Amino acid sequence: MSKPLKIVSISSELDPYSKSGGLADVSRSLPKAIKRLGHEIICITPLYNQIINKQKYDLKPVFKDVEVFFNSKDKLNVSYYKGYNMKGLPVYFVECKKYFSKRKSIYGSSHENARWLVFDVAALKLISLLKFNADIVHCHDWQTGLIPYYLKTDFRYSKTLKNAKTVFTIHNLVFQMGTNWWDVPVSKKDFGKKRLPHLEDKNLDYINFVKRAILSSDAISTVSEQYREEIMTKKFGQDLHRILKNREDRLFGIVNGIDYKAYNPSVDPGLFKRYSYKTVKRKKLNKEYIQKKFKLPIDMEIPLICLTSRIAYQKGYVLFMDIIEALIRLDIQIIIMGDGDRAYVSTLKKYTKKYPKKLIYIPFNENKKVETLLYAGSDLFLLPSHHEPCGINQLIAMRYGCIPVVRKVGGLNDTVANFNPKTNRGTGFVFSSFSPYPFYGAIIRALENYKHRKIWRELMVRAMRDSNSWEIPAKKYISLYRKVMKFKNVKK
Repeated sequence: MSKPLKIVSISSELDPYSKSGGLADVSRSLPKAIKRLGHEIICITPLYNQIINKQKYDLKPVFKDVEVFFNSKDKLNVSYYKGYNMKGLPVYFVECKKYFSKRKSIYGSSHENARWLVFDVAALKLISLLKFNADIVHCHDWQTGLIPYYLKTDFRYSKTLKNAKTVFTIHNLVFQMGTNWWDVPVSKKDFGKKRLPHLEDKNLDYINFVKRAILSSDAISTVSEQYREEIMTKKFGQDLHRILKNREDRLFGIVNGIDYKAYNPSVDPGLFKRYSYKTVKRKKLNKEYIQKKFKLPIDMEIPLICLTSRIAYQKGYVLFMDIIEALIRLDIQIIIMGDGDRAYVSTLKKYTKKYPKKLIYIPFNENKKVETLLYAGSDLFLLPSHHEPCGINQLIAMRYGCIPVVRKVGGLNDTVANFNPKTNRGTGFVFSSFSPYPFYGAIIRALENYKHRKIWRELMVRAMRDSNSWEIPAKKYISLYRKVMKFKNVKK
C-alpha cells in the first residue's frame, strides 16, 4: 500500500471564507475529497479582513508579525491564522494588511501583481515555518503562479521545500496576470527568465504569472480533458499555446467535480420541497413555488428555463441576446440570475419590464441562496459558452434534474452527453458552432423532447445519477501527484 502524501493547496479564494466564482468551490471541495482518501493536506489562502470575520470562523493566530523578505530591498511583516475546512483539514490564512485588508472585494486593485507576489512568498514562508515537508505544492490559477518559479529559484535551498514538487492548475487561461495580458506592449512582455522587479517597480505589473508557472512547474493541469487539448491551439491558447505545446508531456486534464454533500436535492435546506432521483416527481413543487415567488403564470406544462452563470461574452450571452426575441415568442418562462457585463444586464432589465410574465432577471449577489432552488424548479439550464475550461453550473444543474443545453466546448463537452432519442442516452442537449442558430436549434430540440413526459423523466433521472462528485477527480489528482514525484526536476 502506498504511503499517504503530504499536500499543500494554495488559492486566492476558498469557500465559505471568500468567493468570486468556481475557483473557491474547487479550493474547498478538492482538498476535502483528498483528505477523505487518507492523505494529509493543508490549505493556504489570504485573510481578507474586510470580507472574512475571524470570530465567525474561529480563526486563531499561529504566527504573528513575521518578517518576510521578498528581495534585497523589500520586506513586510505578515501574520498567519488558522481555521478548519473540515475536521483534520487546516486552512491557514495569510494576513498582510497593506495588500489584503483595505478592500471589500477580492480583486481589482491597481497593484494586483504586487499583492500576489507578496502572497506567494508569504505562503512559502508559512510552509517553512510549519516545517510541513510537502510532497506536492498544488497552486491554483494565476495568483499563485510565482510559487513554482520561487521554488526553483529563491527557495531552492529550503530544507522544508527542497523535495516538494509543484502542480499548477489553469482554471481559465484568459487570466494570466493582474492586468489583461493582451494590453501589455510587446517591448514589456515577460519571457519568464529575468529576476522579478521590486514591489514598487512599475515593471512588476508586466510580469506574467501564468507563463512563469508553466515554465517552472513540475506539472500543469487543466480542469477538463477537452480544455487541455484546446489550450495548445492558437484559438484557445491565449498566446501561451506554444509553450504549453512544448510542455505537452507535463500537461494533464482532470475534469472538476462538485461537492455532493453541498449540492444534494434530498437534503438541501434551500428547496421548497426536497427530492431525489427516486422521487423526482416532487421537483414540480419547487417549480410551482418559483412561479409564485416571481409572479409568473403557474403552469406545470410551461417549460421553465434558467441561466445562472456570470453574465459575460465568455458564457455565451452574445448568442442569448441574438435569440432572446425568438425565445420570448415561445410558450416558455425564463429566469436569469447573475452579475457581469453592464450592457447585457441593462438589456435584460429592459426585457424584464417589457415581458414580466415571461422573463425574470435577478442579481446573483443579492440572491445567492436562490441558486439551487432555481435548479430544483427549472426544467432547462442554458450555458452556450464561447470557451469553458470546465464549468460547474451545468454539473449542479444536472444534480438537481435540470437539463443542460450547452455548447460542445471545454469541460461542457466532457460533462454533458448529447441526448439521442433513438438510443435514449445522453444527459443534455449539445450544439457545436458558436452561432445563435445552432443554439436556438438545441433549445427547440430540448423543448420538443420535454413534451414527452416519460422520456423527459428518464432524462432527469439519468442526469441526476450521472457521477460528477469530487471522489473520481481526487483519485486522479493523487495519481498525478505520484507521477509528478517521479519526474526529474525542472531546471531554471
